Amino acid sequence: MQDAAQRLKNIAERLLGAELPVRLRAWDGSEAGPPDAPVLVVRNRRALRRLLWKPGELGLARAWVAGDLDVEGDLYAALDVMAELIWERPTDAEGERRSLFQALRDPEVRSAAGELAKLAGPYPPPAPPAEETRRRGRLHLHTKGSDKRAISHHYDVGNDFYELVLGPSMVYSCAYWESPDATLESAQRDKLSLVSRKLALKPGMRLLDVGCGWGSMAIHAAREHGVSVVGVTLSQEQAAYARKRVADEGLTDRVEIRVQDYRDVRDGPYDAISSIGMAEHVGSERYLEYAHDLHALLKPGGRLLNHQIARRPQEDESAYEVDEFIDAYVFPDGELAPVGTTTALLERAGFEVRDVEAIREHYALTLRRWVRNLEARWADALRLVSPGRARVWRLYMAASALSFERNRIGVNQILAVKTPRSGTSGMPLRARTWN
Repeated sequence: MQDAAQRLKNIAERLLGAELPVRLRAWDGSEAGPPDAPVLVVRNRRALRRLLWKPGELGLARAWVAGDLDVEGDLYAALDVMAELIWERPTDAEGERRSLFQALRDPEVRSAAGELAKLAGPYPPPAPPAEETRRRGRLHLHTKGSDKRAISHHYDVGNDFYELVLGPSMVYSCAYWESPDATLESAQRDKLSLVSRKLALKPGMRLLDVGCGWGSMAIHAAREHGVSVVGVTLSQEQAAYARKRVADEGLTDRVEIRVQDYRDVRDGPYDAISSIGMAEHVGSERYLEYAHDLHALLKPGGRLLNHQIARRPQEDESAYEVDEFIDAYVFPDGELAPVGTTTALLERAGFEVRDVEAIREHYALTLRRWVRNLEARWADALRLVSPGRARVWRLYMAASALSFERNRIGVNQILAVKTPRSGTSGMPLRARTWN
């Protein structure tokens, strides 16, 4: 009888219709596949049961988070070849793009699935890892309560852990790189400076920082440009950390950090609004409301800098589905939209969109630095969070880096103005003077 690795390889190649580009190592110590390829380690039969009971990305995610699956060698290389085979398979004879897991529902591959079931063993489905969030359905999506729970799931995992990953800048969004050899801290500082210049911040102005994180943008704007800042976040841990930083900088007279939903901000108007890496949490059903709310909070002539991840458009936008792994383990209820959809909604709310800068490659560089930080201090990370949580962050950041590099997703800074009826926008005649 064949060993477990060879049996798994044969089954996988029947399902994929192609040779397996990774090497398999099974729980019995056997190996099969190309000797020079990254090694996919199947630590136990439970990994197979997770895939059988949840034949999709969520099953793979559960196996990874629980430690039932692992990768030896270059994680980026393994994710790249697996993405091409599993999630990005070529069109079939009927002209439909079918993933491996859609194929698993096809009667023609049921025999291979049956063999997989025999190999997995006659056991009940394993419970989901503790790190998986409980999803509540569309009726509860993007209420103030559900958004607060989603933000807490992602951000309230410990400030010490985020310090380890993000470094001293404590900025959890795409940095702005002069060159790939720059430091993460200098690239994040350059990003905050770029946002400030686009908003034309000057002493005496009022800035609202929506989704202020650990206070980096608020502190930079107050310290470097002399503005008064209100930063809002739904995370208690972020707010406590940001307030301490503000106090340590001696900026309590100019920076206020609130635990507050942006929909509850009532003390406008502001001269400028920054929203950096926050709008992905808003959701398509609430995005126009978000744009209207920010428009109402600005003075005439005020500027909004909306820094947001975007996905590629689909021929049928109604077929868009949220990534199961991201939804269950990383950003619950998060949604991505094409940049054209975002600019259109901002314009519908009354904004004049004046500039869109695509910085996709910058996010790939940022994510690779975060992964490097996490891997370099893996033992420390395991003292701060559960092994499953650390594995979530490593996988999602590495996979996201590849997605930005391959143009599967992008990130854009959209500069918009609340242009008054007079048409005087206050923008320079030549665009991008901030560069």
